[in-house]
Amino acid sequence: MSSNFSSSGQQKAARWHPPSYDIRVETIPIPEIQHPDDVIVKVKLAALCGSDLHIYRGTGGVDKLHTCGHEFIGEVVAVGSSYGKEAAGRPALYSKLKVGDKVVSPFTSNCGECHVCRLGYTARCPKGALFGSPALEGGQAQYVRVPTAGGTLYNLSDSSTWSSALPKEVKEQALTGLSDSSLLMLADILPTGVFAATQAINHPKVAPVITGRPWPLCFNEAGTIDTGNEVSFTDEDKILTVAIVGLGPVGVCAAISLLDTLATRNIPFRIVAIDPLESRREKMKVVYDTLSTSLERVVARKEKVKDCTSGVGATAVLEVVGNNSALTLSYELVRAFGVIVSVGVHGDPPFPLVGRQLYNKNVSLDFGRCPARAMFPPAFDLLVKRQDIFGTVGQPANLIDRIVSLDDAAESYRAFDKGEVGKTIFDPWM
Repeated sequence: MSSNFSSSGQQKAARWHPPSYDIRVETIPIPEIQHPDDVIVKVKLAALCGSDLHIYRGTGGVDKLHTCGHEFIGEVVAVGSSYGKEAAGRPALYSKLKVGDKVVSPFTSNCGECHVCRLGYTARCPKGALFGSPALEGGQAQYVRVPTAGGTLYNLSDSSTWSSALPKEVKEQALTGLSDSSLLMLADILPTGVFAATQAINHPKVAPVITGRPWPLCFNEAGTIDTGNEVSFTDEDKILTVAIVGLGPVGVCAAISLLDTLATRNIPFRIVAIDPLESRREKMKVVYDTLSTSLERVVARKEKVKDCTSGVGATAVLEVVGNNSALTLSYELVRAFGVIVSVGVHGDPPFPLVGRQLYNKNVSLDFGRCPARAMFPPAFDLLVKRQDIFGTVGQPANLIDRIVSLDDAAESYRAFDKGEVGKTIFDPWM
């Protein structure tokens, strides 16, 4: 424990009060170590995320007072007794994490040791919990307790504890040069955007377009099986069309990830991005203009999908909203033998599609929460590469609109809910 930290003090925190639309900044006790695997983090920055709005609006199935927020970056100020000694067979942080280390957390805790975590499905760890929920107090506060922190946190002070495709010197330079506001996006929105794009690009039903070979020959290496009387692909058959429904921060991150991946591969493609809010469409246009040189503009009305595919529909649709109207639109846009990848947080309303609809199109559905900790390495690499978008705050092409005091939490939630502002970051010490 650091000499200037005391868990017996008080802290400022943004708290949600049921039933809805009630955010209050209150003084509450600083969290304490409750388990040997716990860590206490002094929060430097915390973010307001679109999925926070489900609870804010009273539609998240939550009815208990709690501290908000699941995106935070900060400094370790206290560790449990599991840390600082050789921990054979356990995640590396139990041996290496120490007071003073800079860390970023995924939006859920996870043990890093069970079968689910070993497979990389960290968002569904049986021991895990969502920050900013009744199950686990959130990070929109001055301090936060992180359970099973050795399996949860990423140590930004010791990059040897996580993988990267970047050369070691590039990774080290990035960690010293990237702003905390930029690194904070690794908590949720950037890994989730990369996750959505990765699922779409690697889905079996996308393989014929990616490989230029029909089903099921698309799963064999070219030349390993003699072709029969298959009709040759046309140029149109080889164009990958992806629709993105929802241009909030995660939707923009998904578009950036798709563009970055496809630009490095010899695959012709179209991306059609859809959102009812003009401000979000304009943000996507500016982001696209910053990224692109000669690619087709990605922002369009929904009819563009039918127009540019001769009525066939999109190969894949990314649903990044989390409501039934977005799912219904996704079904309307997707082609037969297409895939809908949904990373939006859905509530209680019944699923809007019926089995007959899915059967009639041979549609595949991928649903659910991003395993943010598992997705951290590719998200970090993209963050480093695209600092023109992720590096600063408040410019037209930047994903983060503003950094404000935690005291402004109630107004920030209201404005974000109304679409008046974009991605907002809280400084709990401002």
